[in-house]
Amino acid sequence: MSLDYAALGLKAGLEIHQQLATRHKLYCYCPPRDRDVRESNFEFFRYLRARESELGEVDRAAAEQAMAKKRFIYKAYDTTCLVENDEEPPRPLNMEALSVALKAALMLNMKPVDEAFTMRKIVVDGSNTTGFQRTCFVASGGHVETASGRVGVDTLCLEEDAASRVEAKGDAIVYSLDRLGIPLIEIATAPDIRTPAQAREVALHIGTLLRSLPEVKRGLGTIRQDVNVSIARGARVEIKGVQTLDLVEQAVESEALRQVNLLAIRDELVARGASVDDEAFDITDVFRNTGSKVIKKAISSGGIAMAVRLRGFRGLVGREIQPGRRLGSELSDRAKRAAGVGGIFHIDELPGYGITQEEVDAVSARLGLGAGDAFVMVADSREKAERAVEAVKARAREALIGVPEETRGALPNGSTEYMRPLPGRARMYPETDVPPVEITPEFLEKLRKELPETLPEKKARLMREYGLNEELAGGIAYSTVSQEFEEIARSYGNATLVARTMLGTTVELRREGVPVESLTGEHYKQLFKCLSEGRIAKEAIPKVLAEMARGASIEEAVKKLGLGGISEGEVRAVIHEIVQSKKDFVREKGEASQSGLMGLAMSKLRGKADGKLISRILKEEVMAELKK
Repeated sequence: MSLDYAALGLKAGLEIHQQLATRHKLYCYCPPRDRDVRESNFEFFRYLRARESELGEVDRAAAEQAMAKKRFIYKAYDTTCLVENDEEPPRPLNMEALSVALKAALMLNMKPVDEAFTMRKIVVDGSNTTGFQRTCFVASGGHVETASGRVGVDTLCLEEDAASRVEAKGDAIVYSLDRLGIPLIEIATAPDIRTPAQAREVALHIGTLLRSLPEVKRGLGTIRQDVNVSIARGARVEIKGVQTLDLVEQAVESEALRQVNLLAIRDELVARGASVDDEAFDITDVFRNTGSKVIKKAISSGGIAMAVRLRGFRGLVGREIQPGRRLGSELSDRAKRAAGVGGIFHIDELPGYGITQEEVDAVSARLGLGAGDAFVMVADSREKAERAVEAVKARAREALIGVPEETRGALPNGSTEYMRPLPGRARMYPETDVPPVEITPEFLEKLRKELPETLPEKKARLMREYGLNEELAGGIAYSTVSQEFEEIARSYGNATLVARTMLGTTVELRREGVPVESLTGEHYKQLFKCLSEGRIAKEAIPKVLAEMARGASIEEAVKKLGLGGISEGEVRAVIHEIVQSKKDFVREKGEASQSGLMGLAMSKLRGKADGKLISRILKEEVMAELKK
């Protein structure tokens, strides 16, 4: 379905979250290290509750999340401390992280605050042991330029990253504390984006700018985008966890389509005079002998089956609103979030799932369904079933109004699922354990002088100074080893070989299963130092790198591979022997014999001598033999 975004009044804004590679976390001195959950040396659990803000209000998102009554289990490590456990007050704000955030603000044409105050943002989904996230407002009032016009950058905050979710086990959710507290820059744009393509462009522009800062983390999961989308008759919806640039564009497209379809459903419901019943029915007796495994399991465990009548909803609960998702999916999302049930059944998808037509007719009769009416049913413990039905009724009533404001999670295909209501100001209150930090004009001026060149600027300079082609210059500029590249190229020359090794050779080795992610800039420095000293030939680079990636030192790699530079005289001796053993072939083919003999020479000398040297000496030996 092609949409006219201008006619729809599409508005979108981005929230970009970038992890920082500082020496320690934001409010403690623990290292920001990723850990394997199997390395956890102890765990503990919490129950979190919603609390009032300083204005005496309870945030609606926090209140709904607390209703689920989840138990949160936290995996801790020898690299986490009592601050992450919420058993000790936080340390002062990480000044290294604040400096990086201020540099980013200056590069985005923003105005920094005079004093940085830390606030608490209530979050009770278990992603923080405290029940809140610490966040610090740093700057506002910036902008970026796009092909479609200027887009405002409203705010830049410095905040602690959340704990990473490991798994859900029944009514418990397991989190890992290694990520909790890692410094994170949050950049929020104004709702100036008017098309999905522009959303992608802005995300790329800001992401590229952030990567110009050497103190930001690189790799999957270190930068995340949230997208806020609305259309003229719809509502603002926040989409969390959009991981890739392509998904940014898809998420805006999909959400615009969802709101268009929800508004069409609303118009049809209104035209039908639809309504949602207050009463819910216990229909357990209808399913005493059911073939549905889900319902049978719930009833045999002492649970019940409940249903609610949706007048005028027949045929609309099953209508698709996004690829692979229907209005019924939205009702199911609410039931799952509110009560922890596995899902719902609705009349538009029945009979099915082991439920027969006779059972559908029996439920319809019990509820007194008319021709255009629908029902939604759920089977679980009484407490869960009742909470689930209440959540379904609430969402169905919202369908009569239009598009609800809410926070949704991104799915791999660009569609979304319900997470929680859209939070409001009631979730913020001051952090009294962290002192404010004054940001003086002198401090800002110092940071202005330290601003890095942007990645496009670096790419152009690499082409100019090192003679790299556009592809290699771009690859190095946007890589994590650009600094090491320049150090090596300045020290040992042959910039193109260095760049191709860092970019192309590592890609080839990765395809072969070599763990190239373990290679650092220091490995490349050792490699090219060894090459410049003549201890290895450039043909040996892939094999040496592979051994180093597997944990060997440069000396161990050279020894294991039987390498080590040999003199020109030794090279000549090897080639002379080859030519003499094949002198009949040389006399028959003449100078053309060189190509046939080169393979033999390389098989004996590869990695021990430079290919150009081998080729030169081979030519000399062949010509000498022909002159005899």
